[in-house]
Amino acid sequence: MSQAYSDRGNKDRSVANPKGQGSVIPKGTGKSHASLGGPFLIGESMTGGYGNGPDILHDCTIAVEKGEIAVIVGPNGAGKSTAMKAVFGMLNVRSGHVKLDGEDITGLSPQARVAKGMGFVPQTSNIFTSMTVEENLEMGAFIRRDDFRDTMAQVYDLFPILKDKRNQPAGELSGGQRQQVAVGRALMTQPKVLMLDEPTAGVSPIVMDELFDRIIEVARTGIPILMVEQNARQALEIADKGYVLVQGANAYTGTGKELLANPEVRKSFLGG
Repeated sequence: MSQAYSDRGNKDRSVANPKGQGSVIPKGTGKSHASLGGPFLIGESMTGGYGNGPDILHDCTIAVEKGEIAVIVGPNGAGKSTAMKAVFGMLNVRSGHVKLDGEDITGLSPQARVAKGMGFVPQTSNIFTSMTVEENLEMGAFIRRDDFRDTMAQVYDLFPILKDKRNQPAGELSGGQRQQVAVGRALMTQPKVLMLDEPTAGVSPIVMDELFDRIIEVARTGIPILMVEQNARQALEIADKGYVLVQGANAYTGTGKELLANPEVRKSFLGG
């Protein structure tokens, strides 16, 4: 486990700096502040499912503050990715609401939420395989009307391998490098919050550690990160906040360290 995130669950503000100090600092990120009495991003008491189908989420609440890493873990079929998609507007929330920086965005489309500052990286089909790495990053700046070269330079600082391979088709990259492209493209929108759906799926433990290191670097800039992760123990080790979902409902909530120390969580979800 990398020393860079061995104590994330301690709410160490030298690591999770809410003031936006770090290597990737999207313009405008530090201008937004969570409304008094509420998290920066929250999906509160969400109940809903896909289309006219049955409810998958049941009074589910997930939230993240600026500079935090919040992770959603749980067994297969628990509704983890569904909760993430509900926050992003990809399914019907029949009750409850989603708020970003104090604004109710429950009725907005995913496209409108991107314009509001939400960056979302899906688990699969998250890059343009026939385009080069640099073209993928340029696609991430599609909503911008300003000069995005500084942001691209910051992404290359965060992911040096992408700079080396910037003229290579993204489809030729390894799984871990593809994930870096996907995260980098989301950062090109200069998001106010970054949402990652199982970013380490299918990568080796070494690559997983490297991706987590980079995710922590992004959080250091003040960008809140909400992440679904199948590697529950490792994810909770870097988490300021964790949500354990079971059958679409909140089962346990706490800091990463609290959940790692909880005997019921350890027994049921972490292998003892």
